[in-house]
Amino acid sequence: MSKQSPTQIIEEWVATFNRADINGLADFYHEDAINHQVANEPVIGKPAIRQMFADEFSKANMVCMIENIFEDGDWGILEWKDPLGLRGCGFFQMDHGKIKFQRGYWDKLSFLRIHHLPLPSED
Repeated sequence: MSKQSPTQIIEEWVATFNRADINGLADFYHEDAINHQVANEPVIGKPAIRQMFADEFSKANMVCMIENIFEDGDWGILEWKDPLGLRGCGFFQMDHGKIKFQRGYWDKLSFLRIHHLPLPSED
């Protein structure tokens, strides 16, 4: 079996994301992976990451369209957009073909507005 590049893994991850395949997405991650979408607290561990995807897909119909993928060693960088105008980027660190660490940058307020979700209350 040949080793997949970060680019290939990200391309497959995006296809799985666009199918809203929660279990398939979870399979991309190490058991102790960290997914830190900077608008939220870090999510640690494969079961918690699976639950994060389940929660998010229950709230919104999310679609990821690849704009660019860059690769450097065991890192892959994804620039993305969605059909509703949201844009962001994600950094993926791979280890033996699995995502060990992921950090994503996107505007949470825009996401909530686009999907007509409740805005955070001001205290």
